[in-house]
Amino acid sequence: MSTKASSPRIEPSLEACFVSYGEDRHGFLPFKEVARSYFREGVDVRNASVKEALREGQEIMVQVEKEERGNKGAALTSFISLAGRYLVLMPNNPRGGGVSRRVEGEERQETARNHGQAGPATRHVGDCPYCRASAVPWKSCSGTLNYLMQLWRAIEGASKGATGAFLIYQESSLVIRAIRDYFQPDIGEILIDTDEIYEQAHQFMSHVMPDMVHRVKRYSDDVPLFSPLPDRTPDRDGIQPHRAAAIGRRHRDRPH
Repeated sequence: MSTKASSPRIEPSLEACFVSYGEDRHGFLPFKEVARSYFREGVDVRNASVKEALREGQEIMVQVEKEERGNKGAALTSFISLAGRYLVLMPNNPRGGGVSRRVEGEERQETARNHGQAGPATRHVGDCPYCRASAVPWKSCSGTLNYLMQLWRAIEGASKGATGAFLIYQESSLVIRAIRDYFQPDIGEILIDTDEIYEQAHQFMSHVMPDMVHRVKRYSDDVPLFSPLPDRTPDRDGIQPHRAAAIGRRHRDRPH
């Protein structure tokens, strides 16, 4: 979640500030998590303290790293991370980019080669180690990168368009995350039985995987999408004999 926040109280002893970001309790923003673009002009960025670099009431775009828990406020950062299927875009983090430390050995070398194929475009891009990006050619990731860059530009524009604390961006719905993380080329169809979710999925695929968007299909058969398997046959439901992913409402009662 990315929000526009203001810094009402600077705590020099903690080298941090407490910021109002739209929730009841202020969030905790360590000085090390403040991007240099928010520093006052003329300060020594290497040696400046939090009191010298920031001013009270200053507006900062932050992302929630840890939700508030108990009496503790949320942990915040101003270094925005936008996750895609194989990539993480870190557009304002000078330390961002490269290959995750979790990736080792030959897999790390292969991932580094894939990053090198895109040149400067990957300067603020890191790989998602749990997605095994080393096995994916760079051209297969370019759609995701373009989508994340568009998203970042939209977030920046929204941040400049208003003042005060407000929510700018919240991570995609569960449906979009499921498609992003689990869709594979051998899945022939994505069947969806609600108009709203179908539109979300279709729009997402058109941006990220336009060559696969035809596989998103609106399911409109009389038999509920999640009816028990004995009631479902390829002939009756029009489901092709290849892997299909189903997204929709679960129906407890079987049709009579």
